[in-house]
Amino acid sequence: MTIPSVRSGLQYGALGLPLSFVALPLYVYMPSYYANEFGMSLTLLGALLLGVRIFDAITDPVIGQLADDVFQRGLKLTAWVLGVSAVFLWLGFTGLFFPPQLFFDMGKGNGSGLLIWAVLALLLTYLSYGVLTIVHQSWAARLRGDDQTQSKWVSWREGFALVGVLVASVLPSVSGMGTTSVVLGLTLAMGAVALMLGPAPSRNVHDPKHVAPRRWAQMVQPWHISAYRGLIVVFLLNGIASAIPATLLLFFVNDRLMAQGWEGLFLFIYFALATGSMPAWIACVARWGLSRTWLIGMALAIAGFIGAAFIGAGDIVAFALICAASGFALGADLALPAALLAKVIRRHEADVGREGAYFGWWSSAAKLNLALAAGLALPLLEWLGYSPGTQDAAGLFALTVGYAVLPCILKLFAMGALWVWRMNFDRKGEVNEHVWHSA
Repeated sequence: MTIPSVRSGLQYGALGLPLSFVALPLYVYMPSYYANEFGMSLTLLGALLLGVRIFDAITDPVIGQLADDVFQRGLKLTAWVLGVSAVFLWLGFTGLFFPPQLFFDMGKGNGSGLLIWAVLALLLTYLSYGVLTIVHQSWAARLRGDDQTQSKWVSWREGFALVGVLVASVLPSVSGMGTTSVVLGLTLAMGAVALMLGPAPSRNVHDPKHVAPRRWAQMVQPWHISAYRGLIVVFLLNGIASAIPATLLLFFVNDRLMAQGWEGLFLFIYFALATGSMPAWIACVARWGLSRTWLIGMALAIAGFIGAAFIGAGDIVAFALICAASGFALGADLALPAALLAKVIRRHEADVGREGAYFGWWSSAAKLNLALAAGLALPLLEWLGYSPGTQDAAGLFALTVGYAVLPCILKLFAMGALWVWRMNFDRKGEVNEHVWHSA
């Protein structure tokens, strides 16, 4: 077991910065960018993002299985995988926001050339992002440790991730996407190098009796664990609740608040409070455990965010306070779920060393959240009468319900699912081993 020191935490967590740095423009800015700059309809954007993200989610379990193989073969191969994936991620991201003229000229009048380019750039970006994310998450789980140790590793990663989000929330609007692309490339290189110089993950050669006879059997093994199935349901519900407002934020700020240009400040407040809350949530884990602390975080998120349903044009201060409260609650969503997953893996000892398989499905679920948020919320809003720039009362009402009310309802369902999970698998900190391992 490796206890995170400041140095090892910095080395492990640094890659989280560029991975979150690239995620914010992809998930928050990209829909608004393509709608406003290129005139792409919300329905077409929703279909594009839904299709690409579902394909991306499907590939993550395969990436997870391959990640386990890479870890087993040693750090040299892992270094090559990290380096190549980082280069492809940078190329895909840069191409997405700077489409070549050739694709503008293709299909003039119907935008088909731009659509083709967006699909290709998104696929390259998402696939390389998936490799880096799964390897990075699996790395921490392979460093082992108890609940608090794992939550510390995750906190280093998510702490850097939040710093990346803070920078990404301001840099595109201040310096443009060209500078943003350069910063992404530099931080990707530094993060990958730092990771390779940090604590080495375990290779864990398995006892032959625990090795699944086929790759497919290894890949689906996590779904035989009832604790994993229950936890991923919680993760899905909670993730969709967070992904919907992330997708609709710019539309809400511009059209409901009439606060164009303030989105960078709102995002900065939100993620700054999330960063600052991490030590508090880790302290809560020591006292109440992972699952109860996450329940507290969900309740706080609902209490802080529901106020967004009651604000209107010009309520900038009120929305900033809502961003601060919900941002503080976000720290729990970032620090605790992956630590709970590591706990599930530790309890099922036969799968120690197959962390990639678990995190592959986990990453797939996270991307499915984003796919559903974009693929369902955007077309639904357009169907209900909302379009970017509208001041129609019915359209703004639909936007408010989609942005503020629906996420709180989903978060309530997530709380209920987590409560049931805790009662079955983690009640009073005592694990019912028979239930935990049952298929």
